[in-house]
Amino acid sequence: MNKYKNLIFNTMILAVGTFGSKILAMFLTRLYTTYMGADILGTKELIETTANFLIPVFTLAISESVIRYGLDKDFDNKQVFSTAISVQFFGMIILTALSPLLSFIPFIKGYTSLLVVYVIVSALRQTTSLFIRSIGFMKLYALDGIIATLTLFLFNIFFISYLDMGLKGFMFSIIASDLFSFIFLFFTTKLWKNFSIKAVDKDITRTMMRFSIPMIPTSIMWIITGFSDRIFIKYLPGPDGEVGDTAAGLYTAASRIPNLVSMVSTVFFQAWNMSAISEYGSKGIGKFYEKVFDAYQSIMFIASAGIIVLVEPLSRLLLNYNVHPEYALAVNYTPVLVLSVLMMCFNMFLSSIYTAAEKTKHSFWTSLVVTVLNLILNVFLIRYYGVHGAVATTFVSYIVCYIIRIIDARRYIYFKVNHIYTAINIISLLALAVLQVNLDNSKNIYLILIGLFIIAVNFRPLITAVKSILSRRKG
Repeated sequence: MNKYKNLIFNTMILAVGTFGSKILAMFLTRLYTTYMGADILGTKELIETTANFLIPVFTLAISESVIRYGLDKDFDNKQVFSTAISVQFFGMIILTALSPLLSFIPFIKGYTSLLVVYVIVSALRQTTSLFIRSIGFMKLYALDGIIATLTLFLFNIFFISYLDMGLKGFMFSIIASDLFSFIFLFFTTKLWKNFSIKAVDKDITRTMMRFSIPMIPTSIMWIITGFSDRIFIKYLPGPDGEVGDTAAGLYTAASRIPNLVSMVSTVFFQAWNMSAISEYGSKGIGKFYEKVFDAYQSIMFIASAGIIVLVEPLSRLLLNYNVHPEYALAVNYTPVLVLSVLMMCFNMFLSSIYTAAEKTKHSFWTSLVVTVLNLILNVFLIRYYGVHGAVATTFVSYIVCYIIRIIDARRYIYFKVNHIYTAINIISLLALAVLQVNLDNSKNIYLILIGLFIIAVNFRPLITAVKSILSRRKG
């Protein structure tokens, strides 16, 4: 199968599992905004972000190596998996020993033990699922995505709706769902056959660690970028109603709609990351990137425009205004956050070059620039503009990252990019976002006209790129 057909096949398989599970996960937002006020929702997000922060730190981001070297035919799968699990095991022992220190963080107090179990089980499930994907169990990986989300949905209903356990109910749901997923994958693929202490090799361990360790600060910095927004909104002084617990919760609620853009990207990116690794160094790799990036950009621009135009009905569907009326304000922050997520998706595409070329240090320093910029802008803008300042900061930070990476990453795999086309789309989407927030419903015709313009600009490049990809007979 040539590289184009392989990418399309993997994308379709992952789409089957991802779209169903992601849509179901989106409806969990309705459950959370029914049983949690904006202040509690903000705390939930901080706990979830803390877990995502701890996982790469105490696992040394070893799961990043699993997908990279699990796909590499020069490496033995049993050695890769055994090394990853062993590294995680020692990391979790250290986390457990240091866990009393977590109690000093105000919003974690009372949840420390649950958080540790949450991190251990989630890390184990992450490594296991990435490994089975890397060794070719694509359909099973997609099925697991559906099952994991379905069990998460059911456990949330049981612990939060039925037992009314609030934040603890949310954490129990994550733990139970991830544990169920791990057990399911472990037994269906007989993973015990891929693990042996004797298979842990020093040279492979060094290679995997050399690749994954630079990903630790990279992962942390991306988390800090999102984490700092919520922390600063929660604790910094600022305009009335634009800072504090409720404002942090509104920012969290507003970020749910942009996740629809991320959902579209995630389906593609999982398949793309595998192709980028497998095809690295092959003939015509630059042209491969060019055609795929053209199609990817067009799809993402059209999807973003559609979500911004429909942001109000989508918000009403996913956020429960009836129980907690304050969530109605979240729609004011959503449109620009859609653009931020769009730029983050483009940055992820470019990061696949660093992964394929084993240049993960470049992921680190480009992320460092963004994190520093994000922190500085947050301190100043949130004081004066509150949540709007955080929204603007996120967008500017991701734009800067894109500019840096589109220059730097193409030094390793060069492919042509139409910068004017990209700029026209971003400016049009920004205008659409600003108008969505500031115009009343009687002037929606302007939104529709700009949306149609964006579709017109992207439709032809999309069709051209897709036809070119589908017509390829050779890799």
